[in-house]
Amino acid sequence: MIETPSLVDQYCHGVLRTELGLGTFEARLGRGEGLPAPGTTFFDTQTGFAVRRWCPPLLDLEPHCEPARYLARRRELGVLEAGRRMLRGSGITTYLVDTGLPGDLSGPREMAAAGNAEAHEIIRLELLAEQVADTSGSVASFLANLAESVHAAAAHSVAFTSVAGVRNGLALAPEPPGPGEVRGAAGRWLAGRRVGGTLTDQVLLRHLLWIAVASGRPLQLHAGLAEPGMRVDRTDPALLTDFVRATAGLGTDLVLLHGYPYHRHTAHLAAVFPHVYADLGAALVRTGARAGTVLAEILELAPFGKLLFSSGAHALPELHVVAARLFREALSRVLGGWVAEGAWSLADAQRVAGLIAAGNARRVYGLG
Repeated sequence: MIETPSLVDQYCHGVLRTELGLGTFEARLGRGEGLPAPGTTFFDTQTGFAVRRWCPPLLDLEPHCEPARYLARRRELGVLEAGRRMLRGSGITTYLVDTGLPGDLSGPREMAAAGNAEAHEIIRLELLAEQVADTSGSVASFLANLAESVHAAAAHSVAFTSVAGVRNGLALAPEPPGPGEVRGAAGRWLAGRRVGGTLTDQVLLRHLLWIAVASGRPLQLHAGLAEPGMRVDRTDPALLTDFVRATAGLGTDLVLLHGYPYHRHTAHLAAVFPHVYADLGAALVRTGARAGTVLAEILELAPFGKLLFSSGAHALPELHVVAARLFREALSRVLGGWVAEGAWSLADAQRVAGLIAAGNARRVYGLG
């Protein structure tokens, strides 16, 4: 048995503060576009089956109970108590929380209190730029305030995260845009933007990435399976190769989030470039009972000191539970199998498990 007593969830979001009915719960569980196929449910997925396996016992129910019964018990306990039970039952001891999504989501302090854990903030670059634009009256003030805001955010957060790739594709020009190019792009964007408008301009997205690189804080880049409506063929992390090469040696670590179904490409980049790290979150949560197979494929390529556990959870505390349980089970199955075969010693397997579960994240993000 390979033990991982402490887990650092190196990328997640807060959980919803509001009660959910069956339809709204399933929509959060499915993470897709529209409704499930007629006569079916989003519980009929690898993630849905994993929720039914691991979460009911935390609410005093038997594993694999029917969704309607599970959600009735969830409502009976109330959203706060159910969330507290699940976060504390996950075994996660530190949360790194991306606060850049809309909705009635708990922040890092609430996550820490509910989960009896530590929590730190991750700043979403695009949201930061959009907030600066809302309060800047000119191009010059926008660009000056943007640089100042990124610098200030670096002082109170553990990392930056960017969705530039899922908004416009990861095939970004690798070099920083020139000052004139940036001013022109900022002028066009601000002139045509309403308050609260989304940043999608490629020049400004690249400019933002390079400001973050200059801060020295770890920079998380979303890749692989993206938000509904995005084209997954444009989020293959291999498309980041030129940008990754351009940032080598500058002192800023890049963490490639999610990655799946291109998890082998993510692992390859982590193997080739010293400053690149690979996230395990979505690859395991989405594959459920197949998580061990996917984890073994990642371990074929990536150095063990370059892999980081995360849940990638958003809105549902169940996803924190599922991510932690699937990770522990997959790690124990894969590494334990290699120990049983005599390929690894138990001591080495335990040491590697500790690195992936928490040690690598504590080193990368300076958590002590």
